[in-house]
Amino acid sequence: MSDPRTTPSIFTRGAVDLSALRAPAPAPSADPSRPAAPSGPDGGAPAAGFPGGAPETIIDVTEANFQTAVLERSLSTPVIIDFWADWCEPCKQLSPVLERLAHAGGGSWVLGKVDVDANPRLAQALRVQGIPMVVAVVGGQLVEGFTGVLPEHQVKQYVDAVLKAGGISVEEPADPRIDAADDALMVGDLDAAEAAYKKILAETPTDAAAESGLAQVALYRRVEGADPAAVVANAAADPDDLDAQRLAADFEVLSGEADKAYERLVALVKRTSGDDRDAVRKHLLSLFSVAGPDDPAVAGARRALASALF
Repeated sequence: MSDPRTTPSIFTRGAVDLSALRAPAPAPSADPSRPAAPSGPDGGAPAAGFPGGAPETIIDVTEANFQTAVLERSLSTPVIIDFWADWCEPCKQLSPVLERLAHAGGGSWVLGKVDVDANPRLAQALRVQGIPMVVAVVGGQLVEGFTGVLPEHQVKQYVDAVLKAGGISVEEPADPRIDAADDALMVGDLDAAEAAYKKILAETPTDAAAESGLAQVALYRRVEGADPAAVVANAAADPDDLDAQRLAADFEVLSGEADKAYERLVALVKRTSGDDRDAVRKHLLSLFSVAGPDDPAVAGARRALASALF
């Protein structure tokens, strides 16, 4: 799982030994003359609406079907796994995005949903330390992903990269400049990403994707070298420390708790004035840019900010 203090690289393979999750071979049937029942791609009944049990777009993954639903399937089709739980509010933001992209993928990849409460062995084996967490399995090998909620365009970047890792061609993005800048960001080359996003904005000042990318570069620079636990402790110890509160908000965004980050900074706006208030406002706007203008959480937070200011 990626460290929230760094830009994640998704191409780290084999970080977890998936062979330990392979189920033993099934025992032979007591009556070998009896024909086997048809089965679906996860070892269960054929999928409804898919003649002959054709692959589904979204599947429920459990400890019992992990070998067939994920390991064996990944030999021909990449499987992206979403670790979630009913009580996880950020999961409710990310899961619909993944499901929408899975349907749009038309079977080029499969979304596997893992309820961590119902499948603790899978969560432990794949080193799940926080949810929502997304990883992929391609050719039986783990491809690392990300933890927390990302903007939809970044989630799509991850999906496209997984497909490329699996040798599947993906549609080229409409703007190759954004593609190159995003690639630099995803491998952690912040200088190159920053220069590329600035060049795009110089040519197209209203490019929302470039604005988001540049804000992400700034976010990664701010958290570089900081310890998340210490940051949270410092913010709790001094609610009026502007630097501590802003850095805590940064980590909350990276951990998929953007709503909490927005609430933290809106509350700080209410308690400050003058230059301090303006600094907090600008920091909050930069976090809005990270999410992008279409994020529904941003719309609500903008209204709260306007109320706090006026």
